[in-house]
Amino acid sequence: MSSLMKGTAILTIGLFLSKVLGLIYVFPFYSIVGEENIGLYQYSYVPYNIMLSIAISGLPIAVSKFVSKYNALGDYEAGRRLFKSGVVVMLITGLLSFLALNLLANPIANVVIEDDEQIFTVEQISSVIRWVSFALLVVPFMSLIRGFFQGYNQYMPTSVSQLVEQIVRIIVLLGGSFLVVVLLNGTPETAIKFAVFAAFVGALGGLVVLYYYWKKFKPEFNTFLEGSVSSGELSYKDIYKEILQSSIPIVFVGMSNSLFQLVDMLTFNNAMTSIGLAKVTDTYLAMLNFLSHKIVIIPVMLATGFSMALIPIITKHFTLGEFNVLRGAMDKTYQVLLFITIPASMGITILAPDIYHVLYEQSEMGAEVLAHYAPTAILFALFSVTAAILQGIDYQKWIIFSLLTGLLIKLMLNTPLVKLMQVDGAILATAIGYLVTILINIVVIHKVLHYRSKLVFRRTILICILTAVMMIAVFAVNKLLYFIAEPENKVITSIYLLICVGVGAAAYGALAYRLGLAQKLLGDRITKIASKIGLK
Repeated sequence: MSSLMKGTAILTIGLFLSKVLGLIYVFPFYSIVGEENIGLYQYSYVPYNIMLSIAISGLPIAVSKFVSKYNALGDYEAGRRLFKSGVVVMLITGLLSFLALNLLANPIANVVIEDDEQIFTVEQISSVIRWVSFALLVVPFMSLIRGFFQGYNQYMPTSVSQLVEQIVRIIVLLGGSFLVVVLLNGTPETAIKFAVFAAFVGALGGLVVLYYYWKKFKPEFNTFLEGSVSSGELSYKDIYKEILQSSIPIVFVGMSNSLFQLVDMLTFNNAMTSIGLAKVTDTYLAMLNFLSHKIVIIPVMLATGFSMALIPIITKHFTLGEFNVLRGAMDKTYQVLLFITIPASMGITILAPDIYHVLYEQSEMGAEVLAHYAPTAILFALFSVTAAILQGIDYQKWIIFSLLTGLLIKLMLNTPLVKLMQVDGAILATAIGYLVTILINIVVIHKVLHYRSKLVFRRTILICILTAVMMIAVFAVNKLLYFIAEPENKVITSIYLLICVGVGAAAYGALAYRLGLAQKLLGDRITKIASKIGLK
């Protein structure tokens, strides 16, 4: 359990900082290029993420699972053989991904543009998609190294490299955009092309960090290799067959969110145009798939951290038949996940108008989209963890089935619901699709592991009650502040927001501590912190 929590903590901290930076850069970038042009950026964002998921999400987890499995059996040679051959394979994969996105850029743009009244043209959208594709030349190779490190339970290289990659990308993105628009009086479209190309430069930065860690840990890895024992003759065909069997479902998991967004990208504009809203459809889609999504995804980073750390641990205990330890890890994972994501997502819903105003601008529509979209973070997190469990127990095929079922439901419901409810229709279709996918995953986990935790169920009800109390407190304080004085600018709104967030965190944290829930889920450190602030 300590290995799980330590690995989770390292990955979560890195992912949290990376996600925060991935949110922060949007604000100045939004100011530089404007609300209309931010939509052009998000049109490249979804197809790129899908290709990136193929390169990133499948490989590190599949490789970490493979290496962890054979390391547990003492066969360190198997993982090293995979790494050496994987370098060539990943260079080829990167080139193919780059070419594929370039070739698909124009067809995607033609589907997205439905009406001459829309803000962007086919050429503009296809151009930014091509510029972002350069990052795919580097990322697959980088993801191979990350997976190899994780197989040895070394999570710091992944965490630090992700953080550095994000920092370098943001510096280039904002610096380039400012140079083009402000100093050179160029067009926002040119700035956006430069901004998406920054993903390539950032990937190079992450690769440099991984090289540093490789030099650092290579002697230790070589020591393990010298003591390697054979677990049976493995040909390259056997190695890559096992990797592909693991990675294909993981690829689907990694790009699940982007696939749901792709459905919106390909159907939303058509549905909005059919009800006479072509002029606003690009802006509304940007609010949903980019501006609000950047905020909503922050609570989900915990699930991502758990997923990446959980798979090697589950694989190990499942391989060794340690089912009680495995169920204990699952119990802890579900509880900590819900303990954080439920109040976080509900807090975003309550404070959506202030959050949207502070981060972007005052917008009734933008705040409404964010408020309605925020609760889906709980579903995103649950899908990530349930899929990770299925990967760990070698039931990957069910992930593909459940996800494709959810996507099919999303595809069937999206157009009629958008025509009926506009943006809310797209959000509802996403929620229904994810809910069906999660239920299928949970049923399979129950059938295989006979896992049904009354403790998790009771704790979830308690978490929901505490969250409801927190929401009432935050809502009351927010209304009181607005009654005293309406905020006239972002500075006052920021102060109101900080007060409300502080009240919500204090109310939820104090209640959770008094009831003993925080100590049981987060350990003795919470008791030490509580004693320092006078709760004990």
